[in-house]
Amino acid sequence: MLAAGAMAAAPQPLWACAACFGKSDSDLAKGMNWGILSLLAVVVFVLSGFAAFFIYLAKRAAMTSGDTAPAPAEMPQPSSKQV
Repeated sequence: MLAAGAMAAAPQPLWACAACFGKSDSDLAKGMNWGILSLLAVVVFVLSGFAAFFIYLAKRAAMTSGDTAPAPAEMPQPSSKQV
């Protein structure tokens, strides 16, 4: 058990993958770049969907607000006659 702990704690050299080491023309680096672009495309698609939804809500609110509220000139004036 002590030998296993010593082997686990002993420093060992680490080897970087081709993308991290700097070989940018490897298949691993190309795949990582496509993965980054794919995720970026998903983020842009979702954010543009949110923006389109809020633009739709703003336009719909502007359309309906003009129909329900009367203009100040059209409001009835209080009458001075007492019954």
